[in-house]
Amino acid sequence: MSAGEIKTELRQMIDRETDMSILEAIRTILLKTGLNAVLKEKLTMRALKSEEDIKAGRVLGKEEVIRKTSR
Repeated sequence: MSAGEIKTELRQMIDRETDMSILEAIRTILLKTGLNAVLKEKLTMRALKSEEDIKAGRVLGKEEVIRKTSR
């Protein structure tokens, strides 16, 4: 079954569903899935930037980190 077919089937099932708790559960699942994708992308971008910073020598020494975090 293709993604399009699954989406069509899900839409039909949702259209027929009358139980609010089931509809809310489906909504929660879909919302959480979307947030995970956004979070994963943000974390990946931060990791890649960190790798670039390390390669370019843009890092702090131990003393600098202690000084900046102890304020």
